[in-house]
Amino acid sequence: MQTREKVWTYQDYLKLNDDQRYEIIEGQLLMAPAPIPYHQAVSRNIEFALWNYVKKKKLGVIYDAPIDVVFDEHNVFQPDIVFVSEKRKDIIGEKAINGAPDLVVEVISPSSLGRDTVLKKRVYERFGVKEFWIVYPEMKCVEVLVLGKGGGYELYDEGCLEEGKESVASKVIKGFKLDLKEVFENP
Repeated sequence: MQTREKVWTYQDYLKLNDDQRYEIIEGQLLMAPAPIPYHQAVSRNIEFALWNYVKKKKLGVIYDAPIDVVFDEHNVFQPDIVFVSEKRKDIIGEKAINGAPDLVVEVISPSSLGRDTVLKKRVYERFGVKEFWIVYPEMKCVEVLVLGKGGGYELYDEGCLEEGKESVASKVIKGFKLDLKEVFENP
């Protein structure tokens, strides 16, 4: 007799009380390991750059992990950084962001590479996250993906310090450019 693996829901997730960080991806509960200090420094630098620009221009809000983003009962993520535009702030609930943010940033750790660039990317596409940044701290690179007309992600911009491209631009946050030297060289 074959046993079935439990399909986790957001309600199950809310009952967890062991102070660990988890995500639910397609009904599977996955623990999110604590990131290393350089990962956190890179994430902080991106968050501060985004927040300073967004706040000054009154474009919306920026959140950093851990914050729950609930796409549906079987997909609950804690992205590194989330942007919700001013006109969509109604998706921000008391306990979570309920729906697709406008922009999501995932800072890749070796242990999260497949989870972030394959599994979560598919969910972000399916639920309509307009812009998805994949940050590779080890390579000092950032890819900016945007939803295309067919619903899949297309490369909008990319930058790598070692290749001489020192900034990337956002399509969703008009006029914003991220200085990669500030992100990767100032931990």
